[in-house]
Amino acid sequence: MSDIEIHETVEVSDETTDHDEILDVTILDDGLEEEPIAESAFDRPGRWYIVHTFAGHEQKVIGALNNIVKSRELQESIYEIYLPEEDVTEFKSGKKVTVSKRMFPSYLLIRCEPDPEIFYVIGSTPGVTGFVGAEKTRPTALTRREVDNIIRPQIEGVEQPVTKRRMPTHEFEVNDTVQIKSGPFATFSGHVAEINEDQLKVKVLVDIFGRETPVELDFTQVTKL
Repeated sequence: MSDIEIHETVEVSDETTDHDEILDVTILDDGLEEEPIAESAFDRPGRWYIVHTFAGHEQKVIGALNNIVKSRELQESIYEIYLPEEDVTEFKSGKKVTVSKRMFPSYLLIRCEPDPEIFYVIGSTPGVTGFVGAEKTRPTALTRREVDNIIRPQIEGVEQPVTKRRMPTHEFEVNDTVQIKSGPFATFSGHVAEINEDQLKVKVLVDIFGRETPVELDFTQVTKL
């Protein structure tokens, strides 16, 4: 924010003269900028509701509902359909990959007007089993905290971090037979003794000179046989 000059007229008495002097005093703004305001999805028009779908039918429901909104001109009543997803790190065939997965399979968030007719339209959409709430005719809307926990508040000009699940998925289990792909024990095979998901490591029991020796390796260094 640039400094703003504010001109103020100050009257100063001079005891040694018979008249008052007029001084022009410049006061500079302190230059402090206002804190950016986070925009919460909760503050958008309408209310947020959770809708349950048949397993694996989330995208089909989204497509069907979008067609209904367009054909019936319900844009001013059904505002937004949100499918919560997150980036998940997985290990497949010894390679680390990042994939996008649904946070809540079989559930969608819908922002709409709290109108019984709108609830009926949404609830009768093919693939929808119903709303999450105490009453079918009057679903329970999400609170601000619930919305913000799922849809992170946005701050203008600030890139939001991608939501990531803490624990990556992998294909290893204790007692699995694996082969080491890299490092000093490459081509050796052994059995999984321990899995450390926090550090993305696996401890493998390898037969070295007739003795079973534990070797700690990264997930990416081994492949399941």
